[in-house]
Amino acid sequence: MTAPSHAGRYRIEQLIGVGGFASVHLAHDDELRSPVAVKILADNWARRTDVRERFLQEARLLRRADSHLLVQVFDIGELDDGRPYFVMTYADRGTLHDRLAGRPLEMDEALGLMRDICQGVAVLHSIGVVHRDLKPSNVLFCSRPEGGERVMVADLGIARSTDHLSGLTLPAGSPGYQAPEQLYFDGAPDLRADVHGLGALTYHVLTGQVPGKPERRVPPGALRPGVPAAIDAAVMRALESDREARWPDAASYATALSSPAVTRSTPPHAPRHAPAAEPPGRPPEGSSGGPPEGLPGGPSEELPGALPGEPSEGLSDGLPGKAPEGPSGTLREGPFGGPSGG
Repeated sequence: MTAPSHAGRYRIEQLIGVGGFASVHLAHDDELRSPVAVKILADNWARRTDVRERFLQEARLLRRADSHLLVQVFDIGELDDGRPYFVMTYADRGTLHDRLAGRPLEMDEALGLMRDICQGVAVLHSIGVVHRDLKPSNVLFCSRPEGGERVMVADLGIARSTDHLSGLTLPAGSPGYQAPEQLYFDGAPDLRADVHGLGALTYHVLTGQVPGKPERRVPPGALRPGVPAAIDAAVMRALESDREARWPDAASYATALSSPAVTRSTPPHAPRHAPAAEPPGRPPEGSSGGPPEGLPGGPSEELPGALPGEPSEGLSDGLPGKAPEGPSGTLREGPFGGPSGG
């Protein structure tokens, strides 16, 4: 996969990540004098019209949502060699996956962060989009010009509209976070699949652990004394195996996390230090391991918030990173059938 020197007016500076379907680069907008992230479709897929369309569909979805709580897309274009690309927010403060590092967050920070994440997912739900792969590596942070930071939900690579649910051909999501119905070809996940993912994220930020199997799962408060009973109840309802018993959507779950019984004095998302370093030997997040829907083969390892086949830790679309060493409602349908970019 060749790296261009420019993508339109954007000067390519550094490779952030590369996978079987696309590469993500740190670039600079010389006209606006600001860093951006550029995702470019891989050479070997550029002539597949179905892959091109799904690649660009992710950009269109993010542009349509147009929320500061989601990774934002600023531009779209085509290289001289015909490969499409899109330009998005550069997340300079890493991912939630980096920050957890095997430990829970402070209580107020965890609850405030989850309210922000829920609100971002609620924006998707309001336009009829189900994310289908909510996990720590798909939650990014970027600096605010005035100081502090904001959280962004990333990776709509397997997002779907309810118009297309009947056409699902592969399970979606990541182990530990995906809803039970996402494990089956005919699961037709709806908004409540994202509620399950949000519940799993809440559980993780509060306890430092991914929820266990339903039959052995205990409330967060059993692992972390001091978790309000109302939060325990809200999280366990979000994690119900029977989707009929869950909160109906992200907005409802956000309301539950913001109830007077659990709201504290800390702002929704307090500024914090830079991402914690990844500890040696830490296992990567699980991935669905499937190829893109409707496409043969495909790498089984998936980049968090980026592309199938990319490294599974500490890297997501728009995220700062070190280039690899060596050679280099209605749901909207995303570009690929596995966690892939956003």
